[in-house]
Amino acid sequence: MRKLLFIAVLLPILVGMGWWYFREQSLADYSPAFREYAYVSNGKSNTVSVIDLRTFALAKTLRVGSEPTGLATNSKRNEIYVVNTGSSNVSVIDAESNTVVATIGVHGRPYYLDVSADGKRAYVANSGSSNLSVIDLDRRTVIGNVRVGLSPGLARVSPDGSTVVVSNRGDNTVSLVDAKVLRVRATLPVCQQPEDIAILPDSTKAFVSCSGSSQVASIQLQSPGHNEDRVLAFLDVGHTPVSLAMKPDGGEMIVCNFDADSISIVETANDEVGSSLEIGQHPARGVVTLDNSRLYVSNFGSNSVAVYDIDMGRRIATLAVGSHPESLALTPDQNYLLVVDTESGDVTIIQKRTPHRTLETSEYSLLTMIPVGVQPNAIVVKTFMAQLPKK
Repeated sequence: MRKLLFIAVLLPILVGMGWWYFREQSLADYSPAFREYAYVSNGKSNTVSVIDLRTFALAKTLRVGSEPTGLATNSKRNEIYVVNTGSSNVSVIDAESNTVVATIGVHGRPYYLDVSADGKRAYVANSGSSNLSVIDLDRRTVIGNVRVGLSPGLARVSPDGSTVVVSNRGDNTVSLVDAKVLRVRATLPVCQQPEDIAILPDSTKAFVSCSGSSQVASIQLQSPGHNEDRVLAFLDVGHTPVSLAMKPDGGEMIVCNFDADSISIVETANDEVGSSLEIGQHPARGVVTLDNSRLYVSNFGSNSVAVYDIDMGRRIATLAVGSHPESLALTPDQNYLLVVDTESGDVTIIQKRTPHRTLETSEYSLLTMIPVGVQPNAIVVKTFMAQLPKK
């Protein structure tokens, strides 16, 4: 009887102590004007889900165009842009009110959009019409359509705003567009099925992954120190390189090799593949922390995220998430990793923290999973101070 009484009294105390010992860090005490949202495009629902990252709850679901895919934020204004592949247009979301405030028509079958650093222009590669639409974001109108190569999948603008790099899957070329005069400056033959694009922070070099030939093309961009655009090298990586993740300092770039279950580390200064290692089944996307120390990779085939320590040069953790994870995003404070699970239709929120106690063996824990729409594709995070009404 005494043992039963002892257990009945002691067990709740132990459970309470365990909860306190392993509890998550408390949420920050935000200013009333502080806003932090994640936006997720749902390709089969024709919607965008808005997640409030102050409370980690679904705040709103917005109706957009048909088959939304790519998303982009504007660093100079509180706007989000949604590329609607099926309806060939771009939806503009006002982040202050989380409403769709404009729809801008482009050309056939766009998938992605990139915004210039000054927030004034957006560039959309139209795969179905083989051209590039240039959008004036102040006037919310298309100011030009530039003919590029066949079936362009992606366009990225250089950090200095001078060059738009377009990967043309249909004819294995890259178009380099002069952003000032809106004219193709050069068309360069590259490797097979060029897809993702990464550009160095100083705008001197671009890299293009070629999924069809297991290579990455290194391209010199015309700049004050370089008189011409030209292909510098073809780097052999793993089978089916699908995405590129540049370190913020530009010193290294990580290639996700989908069918090799590996990543390749490229040294950008000398165009050398420094190392390759297994990371998980079908790695799809990668994101690097602002301090250049950690890489997170979504493993599409094994329903997990790999954590790679860049300084140590090895994988240090594998985190279980939802079904078929793909797109990733970090909150600006780098404390939360957001993972889009394309098959299960949700977003996994992973918290990173500094263990303070002996029994806390991991820096990472699953905070929550938030249901969104059907076949979510992309995710972006927008943080800002709202314009509160005057009292």
